[in-house]
Amino acid sequence: MDLIDPALNFVSKISNMKFKISIIAVLCLLAATVVQSQNTDPEDRRHFIGSTLFVLANLTPDPPQYYQLNYGYRITPKDVLSLEAITWTYKGPLGRPYGPDYDNPESDFPGKVRAFGAGLAYKRFLWKRAYAQIHATAFHQNYLDELNNKIQSGFQLFNTFRLGYQIRIFKGRLFIEPSVAATFWPVNTNLPESFRVEEDKWPNYFLFEPGLHFGVNF
Repeated sequence: MDLIDPALNFVSKISNMKFKISIIAVLCLLAATVVQSQNTDPEDRRHFIGSTLFVLANLTPDPPQYYQLNYGYRITPKDVLSLEAITWTYKGPLGRPYGPDYDNPESDFPGKVRAFGAGLAYKRFLWKRAYAQIHATAFHQNYLDELNNKIQSGFQLFNTFRLGYQIRIFKGRLFIEPSVAATFWPVNTNLPESFRVEEDKWPNYFLFEPGLHFGVNF
């Protein structure tokens, strides 16, 4: 028991989902940097498919059921367009900042939101592999009560501005993209009143969200 209790305390301290993803991002960035000397610049590969390591959060005891698939096309060596399909579940306002209020059950919705979205992203390489990217994603959202019954549905327009760096590995066949993003959702409709009460307590934006995307060039 002397060893189990400290271990349980440690697990509870690192349960913040995005904190875990940030740690993973740092570790993967370090690993990719070690092998970066093997990279080539595969300008002949115009297409890619990919996702985000945030899907690893589905391995936690309380998974967000987050899934994402991206398809991209390089218009020029510096300009990239991609389509994104995303679905996930969240339990509270997205504008809660990092700190004691983040993932605080007291500010959760009396239920949860199940979202299904499709988006378009434009990426511009600014210098070497450093890039800026904007995303616009339209979500159909089902609002569920505490018994998992659907109450009603709404629409959310979710926008992201991202700064990151692309690291190519295995002779350019794979890539990893650590990034930081700011998100903004100016349209968020038809929330149940009990959900709206919690949503209105927080801003409709989130700053400094870490990201780590990956993909395969072909």
